Amino acid sequence: MSTIIYTSPIFGPVKSRRLGVSLGINLLPGDGKICTFDCLYCECGFNGDHRPRQKMPTREEVREALEARLRDMQANGPAPDVLTFAGNGEPTAHPHFAAIMDDTLALRDRYFPLAKVSVLSNATMIHRPDIHAALMRVDNNIQKMDTVNAQYINRLDRPTSPGYDIERIIADLIRFEGHVIIQTMFLKGYDEQGSLDNTTEEYVGPWLEAVKRIRPEKVMVYTIDRETPYSQLAKATKEELDSIRDRVLAAGIDCSASY
Repeated sequence: MSTIIYTSPIFGPVKSRRLGVSLGINLLPGDGKICTFDCLYCECGFNGDHRPRQKMPTREEVREALEARLRDMQANGPAPDVLTFAGNGEPTAHPHFAAIMDDTLALRDRYFPLAKVSVLSNATMIHRPDIHAALMRVDNNIQKMDTVNAQYINRLDRPTSPGYDIERIIADLIRFEGHVIIQTMFLKGYDEQGSLDNTTEEYVGPWLEAVKRIRPEKVMVYTIDRETPYSQLAKATKEELDSIRDRVLAAGIDCSASY
């Protein structure tokens, strides 16, 4: 099993399937993983296997490292398409996420004003007013919703909080009033409870109804691209992803599929 642990606080740039040339901002420790999910498919591995010893980077450390990297990219290239908050877990879990976002937007405007700022989040912190306000300021507010089936979420995404409530998450996503992109992983496989295939109508139909309620600006459907820490998973097919994408488009919502 191979896993990817990102350096902190800045990594890349990397070529993203969905975002282009992406300079990564990792607000979690650079030697391990901290996340409010423990997904079976996470490229960073399981939470328990990568306990960090380092602390989260401070606001000042993030600002200084980001400015240094942007200054270098301005002088030597490449120009980033996007600055992406991602890395070793949930970025909005950083206690100073909103303030760091202020700094990031200011630096983006100074060095690469045409670049987008994106956040890849699992939506577990969007009920907080400071997090909601910060996400309303980014270009790409990308929030995960793999399904609306609570039992399946507990099997695949494995929230670390026993109070996780998908209906509350949907209500919080609606509060963005369209300024949100929904990102959904479709896959196949098995666990001790049976099939993990969420491409079937049992999962796609209710998920699509929730998407219609949220009315996001876009939906990104995708499948496994790298080795997963849980070995009994497999990619969804191109045909399955295209079919799901087409149903979202038919509902009047922009949608892309990545294979």
